[in-house]
Amino acid sequence: MTTALFLARDGLRVVLLEKGRIAGEQSSRNWGWIRQQGRDPDELPIMVEANALWQTLATETNVDIGLTQGGVTYLAETDADMARYAAWEPHARACGVDTALLSDAEVQGLIPGMARRYKGAMHTRTDMRAEPWVAVPALAGIAARAGATLVENCAVRAFDIAAGRITGVVTEQGRIAAPEVVLAGGAWSALLLRRHGVSLPQLSVRATVAALDAAPMAYAGGATDSRIAFRPRADGGYSVAAGGFHELFVGPDAFRALPKYLTQLRADPFGTRFLPKAPNGFPDGWGTPRHWAEDAVSPFEQQRILNPEPNAAKVRALCTDFATMFPDLGTPRTKAAWAGMIDTMPDVVPVIDRIAALPGLTVGTGMSGHGFGIGPGVGRVLSALVTGGDPGHDLGRFRCDRFSDGTPMRLGPAL
Repeated sequence: MTTALFLARDGLRVVLLEKGRIAGEQSSRNWGWIRQQGRDPDELPIMVEANALWQTLATETNVDIGLTQGGVTYLAETDADMARYAAWEPHARACGVDTALLSDAEVQGLIPGMARRYKGAMHTRTDMRAEPWVAVPALAGIAARAGATLVENCAVRAFDIAAGRITGVVTEQGRIAAPEVVLAGGAWSALLLRRHGVSLPQLSVRATVAALDAAPMAYAGGATDSRIAFRPRADGGYSVAAGGFHELFVGPDAFRALPKYLTQLRADPFGTRFLPKAPNGFPDGWGTPRHWAEDAVSPFEQQRILNPEPNAAKVRALCTDFATMFPDLGTPRTKAAWAGMIDTMPDVVPVIDRIAALPGLTVGTGMSGHGFGIGPGVGRVLSALVTGGDPGHDLGRFRCDRFSDGTPMRLGPAL
């Protein structure tokens, strides 16, 4: 959405094609955190830009997107946690981010009423939050007013290619000629690329979130430990999720990509729960076609909105964990629960790149659970790549060919 916005502001004719509804998938299902804290150091400069862009964009709509500078806090349960946070802090200083390490007493002062005690915490005061299901449609309004044409319920079935170069797209409603195409399809990106012979080891994991009923505000920002992440909502309740927990539905792409993920699995062997079979219709479902004709119904039309069921046991555990953390707030009631599929990469940083094998194609995908907050920054960078402008950042870490040119998989000190 923000790529379309910046391209339209540059005077280009822009059409944004959405197979389902704008913000129907992960864009509206995430935690709503806009955080600089804990980012991969290569990603952090783009996130700092995104932080500033969010504040500007919030003034360009008459919709209250819930943008609040409440801060983000990572709670340290062990000395090892504090050591990791201390090791990341220099990256924050290098980018001018106001991250600080807190003692246990300072944590208690920042988040009063917590029954749990911690070794300390890492805290970034200037980090923010917003309501994603409101914010992304609000961004759509800004893009439309800038001149972008937004089309819902219109899937791209294929890239239109002539003489080895992108010449547009084939949609379910017909062809659109275009010298430049941007693929920012989240969990669906790798499936469309594979149809055209571009292999990307992107997988999707399920994350569950719950909304709790209104309660007194314990903390104006977002916080997390190894068990639970929470933030206040604009409706007076809380959004809660499991800290560091996600689930992978195993499909054929999981087996293909396994060698690329070994470094990540060794670093965090228990962070992912493996489920035995990817459902039909999911991007990596066993029955999901990998090849289809341009005049045939595509997988993107068969699954207009990827809407996985939440993990019910995890929802119950989140309520218990929140009540244990804040006993004075009473036992919370779950008013809603949902899940989303997070597009992830082996090194937990995105692909932001021009695709050499398909001139005219630019890809922004694999945000690895960081996409909402960094979205405006990545959108501005992608628009620069399309127009040949200065992206303003070193994008070497985000090359698509890092997965095929022998580059060792490395995990940066992201937290």
